[in-house]
Amino acid sequence: MRIALLEDELEQARHIELVLTEPGYQCDSFQTGQTFLSAVQHRSYDLLILDWQIPDMTGIEVLKNVRAQLNWPIPVVFLTQRDSEQDIVQALDAGADDYLAKPARPAELLARINALARRIHPESDKALLAFGPFQIDTQQRIIRLHGEILTLTDKDFDLTLFLFQNQGRLLTREMLLERVWGVTRDINTRTVDTHMSRLRRRLGLNPENGFRIKTIYQRGYRLEAMTTATPTDTGLAEAK
Repeated sequence: MRIALLEDELEQARHIELVLTEPGYQCDSFQTGQTFLSAVQHRSYDLLILDWQIPDMTGIEVLKNVRAQLNWPIPVVFLTQRDSEQDIVQALDAGADDYLAKPARPAELLARINALARRIHPESDKALLAFGPFQIDTQQRIIRLHGEILTLTDKDFDLTLFLFQNQGRLLTREMLLERVWGVTRDINTRTVDTHMSRLRRRLGLNPENGFRIKTIYQRGYRLEAMTTATPTDTGLAEAK
């Protein structure tokens, strides 16, 4: 799991990064709200940790921006010296999922993050995942549609699993390159477009099977269930 940390004190940031990376989490830290928000918009983070008092805006303002801009309920934890009941209530009412006062005890911080991680992907430890007529065997790396095994490459499998695990979430091309291909720069994003076009055909993503991959203009892609209402994006276009 990848975590973005908003903390303007370098020593504190390094300490929290050490706590989080030791059990295997990836953590990027930012000192200002603007750099934090920019990163969250363009990188694939699974959880956010916010300080309240930062140089250019408050943690509450950052949280409200996150909730307004992201199209999925990314978990947010406040980690701050402010510990009054009024502060805690204000943060939770603004959309925070948890609240810890500094200095955070490492074991407690990890336990709370682990709990939120289980909430993000409650079935991530299961060998067999079911999404409508699709069944994904994560151990044998096989995907079945209506019981029939689909012919997919290893990269097709990785991309399909990531899409279904993030159903309803806008995934930018940069996010997909980073999380599926393992690269962060200097790679043509047409690689993603080519794979996505092929995947639509190979998976049989159509109304009869209950899912579609929607192209979000100049942003990326989103896997949508056809039977549920989906969020509206500014300037989005569906691929033909």
